[in-house]
Amino acid sequence: MLLQQELGTLRMRWIDTRLTGILRPTFLLAMLWIGGCSLLPADPEPQALPEPVSPQPEIAVLPPLPVPAPTPKSTARVAAPLPPLPSLSIVLTSGAPAYAEVARELSLRFENHDTYNLADDDRAPVNILRLVNDSDSGVIVAIGHRAAVASVAMANKPVVFSQVFNYQDLLADNSRGVATIAPLDAQIAAWKELDPSISRIGAIIGHGHDDLIAEAKLAAENNGVELLVHVAESDQETLFIFKRMIRNIDGYWLFPDNRVLSPRALQQIVSGARQQQVPVLVPSESMLAMGASVSISSVAADIAETITKVVRQIEAGEIETVPAISPLSEIRVVTRDLAQVADR
Repeated sequence: MLLQQELGTLRMRWIDTRLTGILRPTFLLAMLWIGGCSLLPADPEPQALPEPVSPQPEIAVLPPLPVPAPTPKSTARVAAPLPPLPSLSIVLTSGAPAYAEVARELSLRFENHDTYNLADDDRAPVNILRLVNDSDSGVIVAIGHRAAVASVAMANKPVVFSQVFNYQDLLADNSRGVATIAPLDAQIAAWKELDPSISRIGAIIGHGHDDLIAEAKLAAENNGVELLVHVAESDQETLFIFKRMIRNIDGYWLFPDNRVLSPRALQQIVSGARQQQVPVLVPSESMLAMGASVSISSVAADIAETITKVVRQIEAGEIETVPAISPLSEIRVVTRDLAQVADR
């Protein structure tokens, strides 16, 4: 009996053990499934749809700007420094301000120079030129007609002359000149600026200035002015022509030709023009005191600078390339009442 009870007990334990082995994994799986469900998120609440967004504009992607090529380095050669200027002999006709001012400007440009004045009573012109020839100067600059004539005739060195209006007889293989009057086009332009009413001007000049007359006519044409030019042989003929033309012009252009313009003729021309209320343009400021309306003259510094350029060319052995007369580039304008004074 006891044996049967023990056997029954053992059987029940075995059954219990089998059931436990079978049910425990199942129970665990069931618990994991229940727990896993609780970890899943709940169904989300329905939310409102987002408002439609306007499409973004297209962004054009441009290609990168081309990189500019590097500026090539200049291959131009740097100008060589100018050679030193030669020693200079300056020969003056006299100590007149117009001559002395040019000589002073030259002395500022030429470190080595000597100045000689033919009006010096202590020495005759021939003796002065002998001193010049014996000096170590490379070039002679003659200022004024008398100095130019003596230098070209007696000097054994190249000559550059200036302040000479009638230069035709001074041109030679070993001489060159610089203009004595200011640029003609600039003169008429300045005169028209001062007096726009001028439309017909007259001028009287001696023979041998065909190039100057052609240049004067072109300058007048460029500035809308009619130019009447007459050629005279003497101061008497100049006065005769002037008295005939004065009634037909509204301006008189006076050129410094001493062959046809004596002091007497000059005074009568200025006086007659004033009586007819015709303005007179003169080439020297000193003539304003006579009654002229305006003076347009050359500038001493411009003359000296032009002479310096010619001297450099001669010193370089290039005298053949230098024109017979080198033009100027600046003017000095002075009115009679000194209301307007200007260098241009």
